[in-house]
Amino acid sequence: MKDNEANTGGLFMFGLFLAIGLIVSALFISGALKEMKSGSQTIEVKGYAERTIVSDLGVWHCNIRTRSENMVTAYNKLKSDIQTAKDYLLSKGVKSEEITISSVNSQKIFKVNDEGNYTNIIIGYELDQNIKVSSKNIKLIQILANEATSLIEKGIEIFSEPPQFFYTKLNDLKVKMLGEATKDARERAEQLATNSGSKVGKLKSAKQGVFQITPVNSVDVSDYGEYDLSTIEKSVKAVVTVEFSIE
Repeated sequence: MKDNEANTGGLFMFGLFLAIGLIVSALFISGALKEMKSGSQTIEVKGYAERTIVSDLGVWHCNIRTRSENMVTAYNKLKSDIQTAKDYLLSKGVKSEEITISSVNSQKIFKVNDEGNYTNIIIGYELDQNIKVSSKNIKLIQILANEATSLIEKGIEIFSEPPQFFYTKLNDLKVKMLGEATKDARERAEQLATNSGSKVGKLKSAKQGVFQITPVNSVDVSDYGEYDLSTIEKSVKAVVTVEFSIE
């Protein structure tokens, strides 16, 4: 008799716990369905876009300097060297409006004693000027960077810097690529949603990542973005992080 009562009590408790479990499960599922219907569930994905561009502006810098015991002599020599350099650039096909010449920088040269320390005795002056050439003729910029040091043969102390190559329509391109990256993000979200039996709803938020402008086939990246100026042909990569509602 006691065994029957124990069995009956056990079955009762089992049934009670089962009923409670079913009620809780039903409430949970009901709440989840309400969240999905209200669009409170979201999915966050990254979208990517990549393009190859060709630079349309080249910039080349050089520095010309002179030294003399007399400042006037140093200035006259610098003035002559700058004119010679300008004539050289014009002869190569550079337009006058593409040439920018900086103001004259000057500094005193002090005598060094036997211990290798500078003294207050002025023994000369050093003057220099920078020349900048900006041109859409990319090949010409390359030629100048490689051949301008031939002016050394004319007694000119010239220091040539590596050329830089820019893409002047970059801002317009960025806008287009952000649209492409957002479209890519939606396609990725739709694929994920389809696999889970859901549908992608409205765009909830979007965050623009940094642009990576690198040499073609480069894997260099930076948290602050890359902007390569050393190559004519470049790869531009855009990334966006997008959040969509799930229906």
